[in-house]
Amino acid sequence: MLLPLFLAACGGRPPGVLVPVEATVPGASTVEMIVATTRARSKGLDMYSGERGTDPSFAEITVSIPPDSARKIGDVQWPKSVPGNPATDFVTLRADVVDSKVARQWFDRRIARTPRRQVLVFIHGYNNRFEDAVFRFAQIVHDSRADVVPVLFTWPSRGNLLAYGYDRESASYSRDALEKLLTLLATDPNVGEISILAHSMGNWVTLESLRQMAIRNKRVYPKIKNVMLAAPDVDVDIFRTQLADLGRPRPNLTIFVSQDDRALQVSKQVWGGVARLGQVDPESEPYRSEFITNKITVLDLTKLNTGDQLNHGKFAESPDVVQMIGARLAQGQVMTDGREGIGDRIIQVTAGAASSIGTAAGVVISAPVAVFDPATRDNLGAQVEHLGTSVSSTARSTGELVTTPPALQ
Repeated sequence: MLLPLFLAACGGRPPGVLVPVEATVPGASTVEMIVATTRARSKGLDMYSGERGTDPSFAEITVSIPPDSARKIGDVQWPKSVPGNPATDFVTLRADVVDSKVARQWFDRRIARTPRRQVLVFIHGYNNRFEDAVFRFAQIVHDSRADVVPVLFTWPSRGNLLAYGYDRESASYSRDALEKLLTLLATDPNVGEISILAHSMGNWVTLESLRQMAIRNKRVYPKIKNVMLAAPDVDVDIFRTQLADLGRPRPNLTIFVSQDDRALQVSKQVWGGVARLGQVDPESEPYRSEFITNKITVLDLTKLNTGDQLNHGKFAESPDVVQMIGARLAQGQVMTDGREGIGDRIIQVTAGAASSIGTAAGVVISAPVAVFDPATRDNLGAQVEHLGTSVSSTARSTGELVTTPPALQ
């Protein structure tokens, strides 16, 4: 069962890929992000290692992304040698370790010029080196076209397929730091709202941090509006207890699942055969009833094909889905406390639906990032029915949407 993981492992990337180049090229795009990490500094060319730091650290990074004509949405073009070529590769224009004061100054400048003052926090998954997390997050921000302040939280993963146990312990080691970061963002008067996107094992540290916040403060801070759990490597029984501890009101929760996720199949065996949240069939019981009762939106990506050999990163590697994730933020949909639901919130995503950007399918699949405004909700049922085979979703109302309460492999 480990063989597919080895076959899909990252191969031969040169050290120092984050060393900045002198300039980018015409047509290239840039993504600026602030990074908070519990990793230790690297002694080599790479900025941070997979070891655990004694204190949180911060960095400012600007990533240059090749012109659209030289890449496919959803892909990360890695340099084959250093320095990379900004015409064809992801490279950095700036990569500086900074102290917390400088990081805060960067954030204040960026949030002031961001419409609706929105923040997107990304937490990567197992087997991720520092540069993996940086480039993947840059790809998601760029391809989603969401006008948000990007904040990367990266924890000490060794980027080694055989270091699963170490990575799991490192995720737990980092939950206090993530809780403090989210608290800092959520209590900042300049921040309008926060969305969280976690992948794989990053869902564990995310849910644990939110659980701690809820227990400590009797709630999850209201500015944390949306929590998107992509391929969550979380025991389904533990998720039930975490969900209960989050209390109500809580953030809008969206889960990306895929029954053909080979990485989570291995994880299931490692953890004694207990189902992983990211691999469940949302149409089967008891999951269906639990998702409906808890008003959790589930996007089933099982029928969606991407180039990912493990079927573990579909949400980021599908060109259309990653654009849909950012559609609501980019379009500035109003977050409301609407009284109407969107059916039973279990949505089957197919290749047909994923190609329907700008149609009702695009509206439905972007549900995890924002709650529909009243006008959109009024027309949603008819639009989905018109799509027919593009989206399979029942239309029974489940009551009010929750709009209260800031991986990647």
